[in-house]
Amino acid sequence: MKKHNFGAGPGILPEEALRKSAQAVLDLNGTGLSLLEISHRSKDFDAIMQKTKSLVKELLGVPDNYSILFLQGGASTQFAMVPYNLLPVDGKAAYVESGVWANKAIKEAKMVGTTEVLASSKDKNFSYIPKNFSIPKDAAYLHVTSNNTIYGTQMKSYPDSPIPVVCDMSSDIFSKPVDVSKFDLIYAGAQKNMGPAGVTMVIIKNDICGKVNRTIPTMLNYQTHIEADSLYNTPPVFPIYVCMATLEWLQSIGGVPAIAKLNQKKAAMLYTEIDSNPLFTGTTAVEDRSEMNVCFVMTKPELEEEFSKAVKDAGIIGIKGHRSVGGFRASLYNALPIESVAVMTKVMREFAMKTA
Repeated sequence: MKKHNFGAGPGILPEEALRKSAQAVLDLNGTGLSLLEISHRSKDFDAIMQKTKSLVKELLGVPDNYSILFLQGGASTQFAMVPYNLLPVDGKAAYVESGVWANKAIKEAKMVGTTEVLASSKDKNFSYIPKNFSIPKDAAYLHVTSNNTIYGTQMKSYPDSPIPVVCDMSSDIFSKPVDVSKFDLIYAGAQKNMGPAGVTMVIIKNDICGKVNRTIPTMLNYQTHIEADSLYNTPPVFPIYVCMATLEWLQSIGGVPAIAKLNQKKAAMLYTEIDSNPLFTGTTAVEDRSEMNVCFVMTKPELEEEFSKAVKDAGIIGIKGHRSVGGFRASLYNALPIESVAVMTKVMREFAMKTA
């Protein structure tokens, strides 16, 4: 049976990209070498790296005065790299707390220097996006999280900021158009819409570096990786290749505008079922609902186990909700076909009829 993968991450990848990557593991472009064996200093890998960067630049419209980096350590390492590089010893950073990952970023920043939390939705278990907060002009930067995987909330717009803006876009990068020029730094773990775990993409405005009066460990210094073109140490060759193959697929279907329309359709289909089905209810503020991670619970919790079996029998996997929210979470990442959402909503309707 074909599986319908609604997993929150690592998330579903395009079959086309998986097949291409699998072949490259056996033999990269007829070289007689596996992708896993080639030198990261070789012409073969240089071509992969440059192609991947060019795809990022084209798909997101990245301006020329930005660098595109592929680093390791996940978004969690970025939580520390951002303040190390951008927060002066005598300065302060501004953060918006909209979920677990934002909270972890705040904890890392506090270890580096003065950190002010401008707004938080913790009071309602992060079920909404904080809005209408004041941004201090004397802060070094503003940090926000675009999409909250665990709680199913997503920023629909970004604040006009008098200071540089840093955004963690790990779970919705490439899912909708974004004006990169409004941000000084964007970072994203690959394992949602871009590739497998093991590589993190950073899009950074070149002139934001080198302004803090602190000693930065070499591997945590953005300037190190900009100058070395992401090759200061051995890069994660395989994850970068899968990112390239995934972005080639995205380009082939019409790019970010095309996938944004499809993602909107998928989300609307599932939210409509949740809102009309008496057995289910959403857990987030309607205006802040994520198009990537749809969180919901049952109005009759005693039926959760039976419903879980029904979705499993239909080939649906990965919809168990995070322990801090409970219920269910269906992640609608780029590569998830709309047919999978149709199967999901059909199971929900049939289960409601069966248990009525």
